[in-house]
Amino acid sequence: MKKSIVSLIIFTIALISSNETFAQKFPKLDVSPMDAASYPNNWKDANKLVKVVYSRPQLKGRDLGKLAPKDKVWRTGANEAAEITFYKKVDFGGKKVKPGTYTLFTIPQDGKWTVILSNQKNVWGAYFYDEKEDVLRVTGKVSKSNNKIEAFSILFDGEKDDIKMYMGWGDTIVTVPLEIEKEE
Repeated sequence: MKKSIVSLIIFTIALISSNETFAQKFPKLDVSPMDAASYPNNWKDANKLVKVVYSRPQLKGRDLGKLAPKDKVWRTGANEAAEITFYKKVDFGGKKVKPGTYTLFTIPQDGKWTVILSNQKNVWGAYFYDEKEDVLRVTGKVSKSNNKIEAFSILFDGEKDDIKMYMGWGDTIVTVPLEIEKEE
């Protein structure tokens, strides 16, 4: 009888504990989900040159100029500022960059965007952006997309040493060239 009571108590405690695990309230899917882009972009190729992690806001009928205001530092996505990691020495937009992780900020402008790599880490938005932490600033070339891009997107494309980072949203595409630094 004692064994039955002890077994029943242990079973009840285990059942209560397991229900506590399932009672957790997990958040809904973020409206600006995180994504990542890398080069090479083939998932089978683990020898990456660059990877960027960013959130993907959507236009939903809103004006790009209000979401990424002209002449103001933007977090380059939504939520946390985008972070870009270079795994090798690279030339990014004409300037040398050491391997490491940087925060990616941008300043939308007419005909060009300023693309900023910063030493700041774990930054939410651009509210606490500090220009003193800039590693470099380069100019991204702006072109128009033939199709409307609803969700902010980043991708890398190219071959061997001729690589480009594309950021697209609305009818705007910003291009920054990237190449592997030659060993001396």
